Amino acid sequence: MPTLALGIVLPTLNERDNLVSLIERIRGALGPDGWEAIIVDDDSEDGTAELARRMARSDPRIRVIQRIGRRGLASAAIEGMCATSAEHVAVMDADHQHDPALLMDMLDEVRLGQADIAIASRFAEGGSADGLGSVRREQASGWANRIARRITGTRLTDPMSGYFLIETKRVRDLAPFLSGIGFKILLDILAASKPPLRVTEFPLKFGERLTGESKLDRAVAFEFLVGMYERTFGQLIPTRFAMFGSVGALGVAVHFATVALLYLTLGRSFAMAAIIATFVAMSFNFWLNNWLTYRDQRLKGAYAVVKGWLGFCLTCSIGAFANVAVATLLEARGIHWALATLAGIIIGSVWNYALSSRFVWGRF
Repeated sequence: MPTLALGIVLPTLNERDNLVSLIERIRGALGPDGWEAIIVDDDSEDGTAELARRMARSDPRIRVIQRIGRRGLASAAIEGMCATSAEHVAVMDADHQHDPALLMDMLDEVRLGQADIAIASRFAEGGSADGLGSVRREQASGWANRIARRITGTRLTDPMSGYFLIETKRVRDLAPFLSGIGFKILLDILAASKPPLRVTEFPLKFGERLTGESKLDRAVAFEFLVGMYERTFGQLIPTRFAMFGSVGALGVAVHFATVALLYLTLGRSFAMAAIIATFVAMSFNFWLNNWLTYRDQRLKGAYAVVKGWLGFCLTCSIGAFANVAVATLLEARGIHWALATLAGIIIGSVWNYALSSRFVWGRF
Protein backbone atom coordinates (compact mmCIF):
# COMPACT_ATOMS: atom_id res chain seq x y z
CA MET A 1 0.00 0.00 0.00
CA PRO A 2 1.14 3.63 -0.58
CA THR A 3 2.19 5.77 2.37
CA LEU A 4 -1.44 6.74 3.02
CA ALA A 5 -3.84 4.82 0.82
CA LEU A 6 -6.95 4.58 2.97
CA GLY A 7 -8.70 6.66 5.60
CA ILE A 8 -11.20 4.78 7.76
CA VAL A 9 -13.93 6.93 9.32
CA LEU A 10 -15.38 5.58 12.56
CA PRO A 11 -18.36 7.63 13.80
CA THR A 12 -18.73 6.95 17.52
CA LEU A 13 -21.19 7.54 20.32
CA ASN A 14 -20.33 5.77 23.58
CA GLU A 15 -18.06 3.18 21.94
CA ARG A 16 -15.20 3.37 24.45
CA ASP A 17 -15.06 -0.36 25.12
CA ASN A 18 -14.93 -1.19 21.40
CA LEU A 19 -12.11 1.05 20.18
CA VAL A 20 -8.93 -0.76 21.19
CA SER A 21 -10.02 -4.15 19.87
CA LEU A 22 -11.40 -2.63 16.66
CA ILE A 23 -8.11 -0.87 15.86
CA GLU A 24 -6.35 -4.18 16.43
CA ARG A 25 -8.71 -5.86 13.93
CA ILE A 26 -8.08 -3.09 11.37
CA ARG A 27 -4.32 -3.43 11.86
CA GLY A 28 -4.61 -7.17 11.35
CA ALA A 29 -6.56 -6.67 8.11
CA LEU A 30 -4.45 -3.87 6.56
CA GLY A 31 -1.00 -4.27 8.03
CA PRO A 32 1.15 -1.79 9.93
CA ASP A 33 0.98 1.19 7.54
CA GLY A 34 -0.82 2.80 4.60
CA TRP A 35 -3.98 3.69 6.55
CA GLU A 36 -5.36 5.99 9.22
CA ALA A 37 -8.42 5.75 11.45
CA ILE A 38 -10.42 8.94 11.95
CA ILE A 39 -12.62 8.67 15.03
CA VAL A 40 -15.45 11.19 14.83
CA ASP A 41 -17.04 11.27 18.27
CA ASP A 42 -20.30 13.02 19.11
CA ASP A 43 -19.13 14.06 22.57
CA SER A 44 -19.73 10.65 24.15
CA GLU A 45 -20.49 10.53 27.84
CA ASP A 46 -18.37 7.40 28.37
CA GLY A 47 -15.04 9.03 27.49
CA THR A 48 -14.70 7.61 23.97
CA ALA A 49 -12.94 10.73 22.65
CA GLU A 50 -10.47 10.87 25.54
CA LEU A 51 -9.55 7.22 25.07
CA ALA A 52 -9.08 7.84 21.34
CA ARG A 53 -6.75 10.74 22.12
CA ARG A 54 -4.67 8.56 24.45
CA MET A 55 -4.41 5.97 21.70
CA ALA A 56 -3.42 8.66 19.17
CA ARG A 57 -0.50 9.82 21.34
CA SER A 58 1.27 6.53 20.76
CA ASP A 59 -0.20 5.67 17.33
CA PRO A 60 0.02 8.37 14.59
CA ARG A 61 -2.45 6.41 12.47
CA ILE A 62 -5.27 7.44 14.82
CA ARG A 63 -6.92 10.86 14.57
CA VAL A 64 -9.78 12.26 16.64
CA ILE A 65 -12.56 14.72 15.88
CA GLN A 66 -14.70 15.47 18.94
CA ARG A 67 -17.90 17.27 17.93
CA ILE A 68 -19.53 19.57 20.47
CA GLY A 69 -23.19 20.45 20.01
CA ARG A 70 -23.51 18.39 16.82
CA ARG A 71 -24.83 14.87 16.45
CA GLY A 72 -25.79 12.44 13.74
CA LEU A 73 -24.06 9.58 12.01
CA ALA A 74 -24.39 11.00 8.49
CA SER A 75 -22.89 14.39 9.32
CA ALA A 76 -20.12 12.72 11.34
CA ALA A 77 -19.26 10.54 8.36
CA ILE A 78 -19.12 13.57 6.04
CA GLU A 79 -16.80 15.46 8.39
CA GLY A 80 -14.53 12.46 8.75
CA MET A 81 -14.38 11.72 5.01
CA CYS A 82 -13.50 15.36 4.24
CA ALA A 83 -10.81 15.37 6.94
CA THR A 84 -8.61 12.60 5.54
CA SER A 85 -5.83 13.21 3.02
CA ALA A 86 -5.87 9.58 1.87
CA GLU A 87 -6.86 8.94 -1.75
CA HIS A 88 -9.65 6.59 -0.67
CA VAL A 89 -11.90 6.57 2.34
CA ALA A 90 -14.09 3.97 4.02
CA VAL A 91 -16.90 4.41 6.53
CA MET A 92 -17.69 1.66 8.99
CA ASP A 93 -19.30 1.22 12.40
CA ALA A 94 -17.15 1.06 15.52
CA ASP A 95 -19.24 -1.65 17.18
CA HIS A 96 -17.60 -4.67 15.46
CA GLN A 97 -20.65 -5.45 13.31
CA HIS A 98 -18.64 -4.52 10.21
CA ASP A 99 -15.74 -6.86 9.40
CA PRO A 100 -12.46 -4.99 8.62
CA ALA A 101 -11.24 -8.06 6.67
CA LEU A 102 -13.25 -6.77 3.67
CA LEU A 103 -11.38 -3.47 3.47
CA MET A 104 -8.44 -4.59 1.32
CA ASP A 105 -10.62 -6.23 -1.34
CA MET A 106 -12.96 -3.22 -1.37
CA LEU A 107 -9.98 -0.87 -1.77
CA ASP A 108 -8.51 -2.87 -4.66
CA GLU A 109 -11.88 -2.86 -6.46
CA VAL A 110 -12.17 0.93 -6.37
CA ARG A 111 -8.48 1.71 -6.79
CA LEU A 112 -8.24 -0.44 -9.93
CA GLY A 113 -11.26 1.29 -11.46
CA GLN A 114 -13.60 -1.70 -11.34
CA ALA A 115 -16.17 0.34 -9.40
CA ASP A 116 -16.79 3.88 -8.15
CA ILE A 117 -17.91 2.66 -4.77
CA ALA A 118 -17.59 -0.66 -2.94
CA ILE A 119 -20.37 -1.59 -0.53
CA ALA A 120 -20.46 -4.32 2.09
CA SER A 121 -23.89 -5.94 1.76
CA ARG A 122 -25.76 -7.97 4.34
CA PHE A 123 -28.11 -9.28 1.67
CA ALA A 124 -25.68 -10.22 -1.11
CA GLU A 125 -25.13 -13.91 -1.71
CA GLY A 126 -22.85 -15.16 1.05
CA GLY A 127 -23.78 -12.31 3.41
CA SER A 128 -25.85 -12.43 6.56
CA ALA A 129 -28.04 -9.98 8.51
CA ASP A 130 -28.14 -12.07 11.68
CA GLY A 131 -26.53 -9.25 13.67
CA LEU A 132 -29.60 -7.05 13.28
CA GLY A 133 -30.84 -8.84 16.36
CA SER A 134 -34.54 -9.13 15.58
CA VAL A 135 -36.87 -10.19 12.78
CA ARG A 136 -38.61 -6.82 12.93
CA ARG A 137 -35.38 -4.88 12.35
CA GLU A 138 -34.45 -7.18 9.47
CA GLN A 139 -37.90 -6.72 7.89
CA ALA A 140 -37.68 -2.95 8.35
CA SER A 141 -34.27 -2.93 6.70
CA GLY A 142 -35.65 -4.84 3.71
CA TRP A 143 -38.56 -2.39 3.41
CA ALA A 144 -36.19 0.58 3.49
CA ASN A 145 -33.95 -1.05 0.88
CA ARG A 146 -36.83 -1.40 -1.58
CA ILE A 147 -37.70 2.29 -1.27
CA ALA A 148 -34.05 3.31 -1.46
CA ARG A 149 -33.56 1.47 -4.75
CA ARG A 150 -36.40 3.49 -6.26
CA ILE A 151 -34.94 6.77 -5.00
CA THR A 152 -31.35 6.20 -6.14
CA GLY A 153 -32.02 4.32 -9.38
CA THR A 154 -29.23 1.93 -8.40
CA ARG A 155 -29.86 -1.79 -8.18
CA LEU A 156 -28.33 -2.95 -4.94
CA THR A 157 -29.09 -5.64 -2.44
CA ASP A 158 -28.28 -3.31 0.49
CA PRO A 159 -28.42 0.44 -0.30
CA MET A 160 -28.94 1.07 3.42
CA SER A 161 -25.53 -0.36 4.33
CA GLY A 162 -23.37 1.73 6.63
CA TYR A 163 -20.13 0.15 5.40
CA PHE A 164 -18.64 1.36 2.10
CA LEU A 165 -15.46 2.63 0.42
CA ILE A 166 -15.10 5.40 -2.15
CA GLU A 167 -12.53 7.77 -3.69
CA THR A 168 -12.06 10.70 -1.32
CA LYS A 169 -12.12 13.36 -4.04
CA ARG A 170 -15.52 12.14 -5.18
CA VAL A 171 -16.90 12.60 -1.66
CA ARG A 172 -15.44 16.11 -1.39
CA ASP A 173 -17.07 17.05 -4.70
CA LEU A 174 -20.43 15.68 -3.50
CA ALA A 175 -20.23 17.10 0.04
CA PRO A 176 -22.01 20.44 -0.76
CA PHE A 177 -24.99 18.45 -2.08
CA LEU A 178 -25.32 16.02 0.84
CA SER A 179 -27.97 16.68 3.49
CA GLY A 180 -26.07 15.14 6.41
CA ILE A 181 -29.39 14.22 8.01
CA GLY A 182 -30.12 10.86 9.58
CA PHE A 183 -28.09 7.66 9.63
CA LYS A 184 -27.82 6.52 6.02
CA ILE A 185 -25.03 8.55 4.42
CA LEU A 186 -24.60 5.95 1.66
CA LEU A 187 -28.16 6.56 0.46
CA ASP A 188 -27.43 10.30 0.35
CA ILE A 189 -24.26 9.76 -1.70
CA LEU A 190 -25.97 7.45 -4.18
CA ALA A 191 -28.92 9.83 -4.63
CA ALA A 192 -26.68 12.89 -5.09
CA SER A 193 -24.37 11.29 -7.66
CA LYS A 194 -25.04 12.14 -11.31
CA PRO A 195 -24.54 9.96 -13.29
CA PRO A 196 -25.20 6.97 -10.99
CA LEU A 197 -22.12 5.43 -9.42
CA ARG A 198 -20.77 2.09 -10.58
CA VAL A 199 -21.15 -0.24 -7.61
CA THR A 200 -19.61 -3.50 -6.48
CA GLU A 201 -21.05 -5.30 -3.46
CA PHE A 202 -19.13 -7.54 -1.10
CA PRO A 203 -21.00 -10.07 1.06
CA LEU A 204 -20.94 -9.04 4.71
CA LYS A 205 -21.72 -11.28 7.65
CA PHE A 206 -23.25 -8.63 9.87
CA GLY A 207 -21.92 -9.39 13.35
CA GLU A 208 -23.24 -8.90 16.85
CA ARG A 209 -22.22 -5.81 18.78
CA LEU A 210 -19.24 -6.56 21.00
CA THR A 211 -20.29 -4.14 23.76
CA GLY A 212 -22.64 -1.21 24.27
CA GLU A 213 -26.05 -0.45 22.84
CA SER A 214 -27.12 0.31 19.31
CA LYS A 215 -27.43 3.98 18.36
CA LEU A 216 -30.52 3.08 16.32
CA ASP A 217 -33.74 3.57 18.25
CA ARG A 218 -37.39 3.61 17.23
CA ALA A 219 -36.96 7.02 15.61
CA VAL A 220 -34.71 5.60 12.88
CA ALA A 221 -37.63 4.63 10.63
CA PHE A 222 -38.83 8.23 10.89
CA GLU A 223 -35.35 9.52 10.08
CA PHE A 224 -35.33 7.39 6.95
CA LEU A 225 -38.47 9.21 5.79
CA VAL A 226 -36.87 12.52 6.78
CA GLY A 227 -33.90 11.68 4.59
CA MET A 228 -36.24 11.02 1.68
CA TYR A 229 -37.94 14.38 2.27
CA GLU A 230 -34.60 16.20 2.43
CA ARG A 231 -33.54 14.68 -0.87
CA THR A 232 -36.79 15.64 -2.66
CA PHE A 233 -38.26 18.76 -0.99
CA GLY A 234 -35.61 20.00 1.44
CA GLN A 235 -34.56 22.87 -0.84
CA LEU A 236 -38.12 24.25 -0.85
CA ILE A 237 -39.01 24.01 2.84
CA PRO A 238 -36.19 23.33 5.34
CA THR A 239 -36.48 19.81 6.67
CA ARG A 240 -36.37 20.69 10.35
CA PHE A 241 -39.04 23.35 9.94
CA ALA A 242 -41.23 20.86 8.04
CA MET A 243 -40.83 18.40 10.92
CA PHE A 244 -41.64 21.13 13.46
CA GLY A 245 -44.76 22.06 11.49
CA SER A 246 -45.86 18.44 11.19
CA VAL A 247 -45.56 18.00 14.94
CA GLY A 248 -47.57 21.20 15.39
CA ALA A 249 -50.33 19.83 13.17
CA LEU A 250 -50.52 16.72 15.32
CA GLY A 251 -50.63 18.99 18.36
CA VAL A 252 -53.74 20.69 16.96
CA ALA A 253 -55.44 17.28 16.79
CA VAL A 254 -54.41 16.57 20.39
CA HIS A 255 -55.78 19.97 21.43
CA PHE A 256 -59.19 19.33 19.82
CA ALA A 257 -59.35 15.79 21.25
CA THR A 258 -58.63 17.08 24.76
CA VAL A 259 -61.26 19.81 24.53
CA ALA A 260 -63.81 17.29 23.26
CA LEU A 261 -63.02 14.90 26.10
CA LEU A 262 -63.20 17.48 28.88
CA TYR A 263 -65.99 19.72 27.56
CA LEU A 264 -68.32 17.38 25.68
CA THR A 265 -67.75 14.12 27.54
CA LEU A 266 -66.85 15.09 31.10
CA GLY A 267 -68.87 18.30 31.22
CA ARG A 268 -66.11 20.67 32.31
CA SER A 269 -66.44 24.37 31.46
CA PHE A 270 -65.19 25.36 28.02
CA ALA A 271 -62.64 27.78 29.48
CA MET A 272 -61.22 25.09 31.74
CA ALA A 273 -61.14 22.58 28.88
CA ALA A 274 -59.38 25.07 26.59
CA ILE A 275 -56.70 25.92 29.17
CA ILE A 276 -55.96 22.28 29.97
CA ALA A 277 -55.98 21.35 26.27
CA THR A 278 -53.47 24.10 25.54
CA PHE A 279 -50.97 22.74 28.05
CA VAL A 280 -51.60 19.14 26.98
CA ALA A 281 -50.95 20.06 23.33
CA MET A 282 -47.84 22.06 24.25
CA SER A 283 -46.50 19.13 26.28
CA PHE A 284 -47.22 16.71 23.45
CA ASN A 285 -45.49 19.00 20.93
CA PHE A 286 -42.47 19.40 23.20
CA TRP A 287 -42.13 15.64 23.73
CA LEU A 288 -42.44 14.79 20.04
CA ASN A 289 -40.11 17.58 18.93
CA ASN A 290 -37.54 16.49 21.50
CA TRP A 291 -37.77 12.88 20.29
CA LEU A 292 -37.88 13.51 16.54
CA THR A 293 -37.34 17.07 15.28
CA TYR A 294 -34.36 17.74 17.55
CA ARG A 295 -33.22 14.17 17.91
CA ASP A 296 -29.59 15.19 17.40
CA GLN A 297 -29.93 17.72 20.26
CA ARG A 298 -32.31 15.70 22.42
CA LEU A 299 -32.69 16.96 25.98
CA LYS A 300 -32.01 14.26 28.56
CA GLY A 301 -32.32 14.12 32.31
CA ALA A 302 -35.15 15.41 34.48
CA TYR A 303 -33.73 18.91 34.97
CA ALA A 304 -32.99 19.51 31.28
CA VAL A 305 -36.37 18.13 30.19
CA VAL A 306 -38.40 20.18 32.70
CA LYS A 307 -36.43 23.33 31.88
CA GLY A 308 -36.89 22.69 28.18
CA TRP A 309 -40.63 22.08 28.61
CA LEU A 310 -41.09 25.35 30.50
CA GLY A 311 -39.10 27.22 27.86
CA PHE A 312 -41.14 25.62 25.09
CA CYS A 313 -44.43 26.56 26.75
CA LEU A 314 -43.25 30.16 27.13
CA THR A 315 -42.09 30.24 23.51
CA CYS A 316 -45.40 28.87 22.25
CA SER A 317 -47.33 31.39 24.35
CA ILE A 318 -45.44 34.23 22.67
CA GLY A 319 -46.03 32.60 19.30
CA ALA A 320 -49.74 32.31 20.03
CA PHE A 321 -49.89 36.02 20.85
CA ALA A 322 -48.08 36.86 17.60
CA ASN A 323 -50.49 34.60 15.71
CA VAL A 324 -53.57 36.36 17.07
CA ALA A 325 -52.09 39.85 16.73
CA VAL A 326 -51.14 39.41 13.06
CA ALA A 327 -54.41 37.72 12.12
CA THR A 328 -56.49 40.40 13.87
CA LEU A 329 -54.55 43.25 12.29
CA LEU A 330 -54.86 41.82 8.78
CA GLU A 331 -58.57 41.10 9.15
CA ALA A 332 -59.18 44.65 10.42
CA ARG A 333 -57.51 46.00 7.29
CA GLY A 334 -59.85 44.14 5.00
CA ILE A 335 -57.98 40.90 4.38
CA HIS A 336 -60.28 37.88 4.08
CA TRP A 337 -60.55 36.16 7.46
CA ALA A 338 -59.27 32.83 6.11
CA LEU A 339 -56.15 34.43 4.64
CA ALA A 340 -55.64 36.47 7.80
CA THR A 341 -55.92 33.32 9.92
CA LEU A 342 -53.43 31.46 7.70
CA ALA A 343 -50.96 34.36 7.88
CA GLY A 344 -51.24 34.35 11.66
CA ILE A 345 -50.59 30.61 11.83
CA ILE A 346 -47.51 30.93 9.60
CA ILE A 347 -46.10 33.85 11.62
CA GLY A 348 -46.74 32.03 14.89
CA SER A 349 -45.15 28.81 13.61
CA VAL A 350 -42.02 30.56 12.33
CA TRP A 351 -41.75 32.48 15.61
CA ASN A 352 -42.12 29.32 17.69
CA TYR A 353 -39.61 27.45 15.52
CA ALA A 354 -36.99 30.20 15.65
CA LEU A 355 -37.26 30.80 19.40
CA SER A 356 -37.49 27.17 20.46
CA SER A 357 -34.59 26.23 18.20
CA ARG A 358 -32.45 28.88 19.84
CA PHE A 359 -33.57 28.88 23.45
CA VAL A 360 -34.93 25.36 24.06
CA TRP A 361 -32.67 23.13 21.98
CA GLY A 362 -29.81 25.62 21.71
CA ARG A 363 -29.36 25.91 17.94
CA PHE A 364 -30.74 27.73 14.92
